[in-house]
Amino acid sequence: MTNKLLSSTIFFLIFVLCSIPAKSQDLDALLDKEAKPQTSFATATFKSTRVINGHSVERMKKNQLEFRVSHRFGEFNAGSYNLWGLDQGTIHLALEYGITDWLEVGIGRSTYEKTFDGFGKFSILRQSSGAKSVPIHLSYLTSTEVISLNNNPAMQNDIFSRMSFIQQILIARKLNESLSLQLTPTYIHRNLVPTELDMNDLFACGMGGRYKLSKRIALNVEYFYVYRANASSLPVKYYNPLSIGIDIETGGHVFQIMVTNSQAMREGGFIGKTTGSWSDGGIRLGFNISRVFSFNK
Repeated sequence: MTNKLLSSTIFFLIFVLCSIPAKSQDLDALLDKEAKPQTSFATATFKSTRVINGHSVERMKKNQLEFRVSHRFGEFNAGSYNLWGLDQGTIHLALEYGITDWLEVGIGRSTYEKTFDGFGKFSILRQSSGAKSVPIHLSYLTSTEVISLNNNPAMQNDIFSRMSFIQQILIARKLNESLSLQLTPTYIHRNLVPTELDMNDLFACGMGGRYKLSKRIALNVEYFYVYRANASSLPVKYYNPLSIGIDIETGGHVFQIMVTNSQAMREGGFIGKTTGSWSDGGIRLGFNISRVFSFNK
């Protein structure tokens, strides 16, 4: 009995000693996996796909559809007879869809010059930290607009003369949980312009920012500087668009209310054709409201 007990004890000790390295190797592999740096992407740089009028670097995720309604009232300096602009209004309706997590497309229609538009927005870089560090968000926007308003004889039978083409680079950075900034270099080509003095090509640079005031409320500011070499000789006085707004998130909705000197809500209009001036009350109350529908299983 003693020899059998001794043999069993020796066999047990050999089994335990042999299993320790295996367990140790499993633990080392687990610790290595846990210690491996992970990539963390910045989220909610802006709460909406728009800063105010212009696009932000945000986009719809794959299989998400956004229905967007934008409205601008008349100018404040319209006076009491027009209820300081509230009797007047311009509206833009849009459907925007995420084909992938990096590609969004959209179509829209505005009462401003009865404009139809379509766009594609590509995400090139995403701000991240950790294993892969990228300091900025970088997106590219290409858009086409077609005016269907029949008030210019030169446009009566030529759809190409009604078209404008917009190219934008969207560069943004989320500095911290409260503050995000964006630059938007812009190029616009208009096939037909109002007068011979107007330029077919416009260059502009947008600057936008978002400051988070609370969990669901943020302050947005947006400004576009438009370069016009012959601005003083144009028959119409154009101004750079400046907008100040508030974002309010309510579940599946994002409600934006703003004050702006631009009537149009698409780049070909608010960048190139803003005639309102903040200095003389040529500003408008407006809002954007969007509802997102998900088609993911």
